[in-house]
Amino acid sequence: MPIQSRDGLRYFSFESFSSGVVQAVFTRQGGVSPKPWASLNVGGTVGDQVERVRENRQRAFASLGLDAATLFDVWQVHGINVVIADAPNPPQSPHQKADAILTDKPGVTLFMRFADCVPVLLYDPLRKVVGLAHAGWLGTVGGVVRAAVEAMQARFGTQPADLQAAIGPSIGQDHYAVGPDVVAQVRQAFGGDASGLLATIDGDIHFDLWAANRLLLEQAGVRQVEVAGLCTACHLEDWYSHRAENGRTGRFGALIGLKA
Repeated sequence: MPIQSRDGLRYFSFESFSSGVVQAVFTRQGGVSPKPWASLNVGGTVGDQVERVRENRQRAFASLGLDAATLFDVWQVHGINVVIADAPNPPQSPHQKADAILTDKPGVTLFMRFADCVPVLLYDPLRKVVGLAHAGWLGTVGGVVRAAVEAMQARFGTQPADLQAAIGPSIGQDHYAVGPDVVAQVRQAFGGDASGLLATIDGDIHFDLWAANRLLLEQAGVRQVEVAGLCTACHLEDWYSHRAENGRTGRFGALIGLKA
């Protein structure tokens, strides 16, 4: 089943990924943080105490049998920069600004934080490379997933047709009304395909982030794309939602790494 439970934590794992990779998108359950971050908040910039955030990350990694010392993360800035991780983050080191990270090292676990934006996981089972991307509306119209696929091609020789890709829990179109500025940028970025990504609901225009990122992956040559289909704003018992909780909430974690 996609939703699994272990050590009091619940997490979503993609069924289409082959066995050489460890991957999970953690729900908000099973941590130590109080409201409004209850309870497995892994975001260090939302007002929660750093000790609780550290404990929550430790719990998440331990539930999968991973050492938190293998973590590599970045300062997510809603852009399209891609970083290659050759080793875990050194303790107390400043974070690089990026919204996609890649590695071919089994001792590195890629990790990112979310609360409505789209987690996109990538795995090349032939060349043993994994990737993780953070796609809000800005990253989506900028093409962060396309940038990640192109970086995998350039650095590791990945063929897009070999990739396994997955779109994780994030805000669904029914909850994602956007203003005219976003609509204009979607139309500019996607051209004739934009009409299939925008829908009018109760008088507002809504943007389909899942379909947009799937389209970008397919345009990049990716043939295998699994979509979780779980809306963070619809299921607050499991997910943090910046929009549904008016910005006063935590961040859930997503990770992917190569098995040793």
